[in-house]
Amino acid sequence: MIVKKSTEEIDQMAAAGDILVRTLELVERKIRPGVTTGELDKAAERFIRSQGAKPAFKGYRGFPGSLCTSPNSMVVHGIPGTYELRRGDILSVDCGVILDGWVADAARTFAVGPVSATARKLLDTTQASLFAAVEHCRPGNKLGDVSHSVQEVVESEDLSIVRSLVGHGIGRDMHEDPQIPNYGTPGKGIPLEEGMVLAVEPMVTAGRHTVRMGEDHWAIYSQDGSLAAHFEFTIAVTSDGPRVLTPWHERAA
Repeated sequence: MIVKKSTEEIDQMAAAGDILVRTLELVERKIRPGVTTGELDKAAERFIRSQGAKPAFKGYRGFPGSLCTSPNSMVVHGIPGTYELRRGDILSVDCGVILDGWVADAARTFAVGPVSATARKLLDTTQASLFAAVEHCRPGNKLGDVSHSVQEVVESEDLSIVRSLVGHGIGRDMHEDPQIPNYGTPGKGIPLEEGMVLAVEPMVTAGRHTVRMGEDHWAIYSQDGSLAAHFEFTIAVTSDGPRVLTPWHERAA
């Protein structure tokens, strides 16, 4: 069941989103060679709690971190720990924040210093596909319009959508209906209505679309070892058009 939100409830989610955006800014400032993903996680948790909020991921289905930190060929769900960032890495950072019972969810993939041309193309294209999806999050459109817009941008650059992972509705629960694939047919799927809030999150590889589960039963990797990127917004469908509740792009370097 899709749970639509009032304007006031969307404002509350936006307040959680503001904390999340500032958390990602903090993480970005700390990313450099030699820093561990565990150190990033601790800094993020301290900041989130200092704002009177809670990290949404910590303890979720047993997940031990406040961030998902996924380097290079890891697509999503990386457990923060001893991995030391290296020059030329890319690092996907997924973060969730709960404030007064409302959840915001967003992700960015960061370059650790200069990166390869392949990595830069992957990051730029995945981010562009998310921006394209935002424009379709309007009342009267169909979910397939959102999904297809991601697919169109990614595949035009000969990159691959991870088809086995999806975005989701969000609100008081981190994962609500509907599921949001990153590929689809325009004009198909459920109609978008005012008050729906969606976590749209393109997950893209530089190789094939297939993935594998890691030994920890959390991390998901590209099966062929190719680089992967992940970008995400929480987006409200409003009568005035799409409202990004986690606008990290407005202050991103």
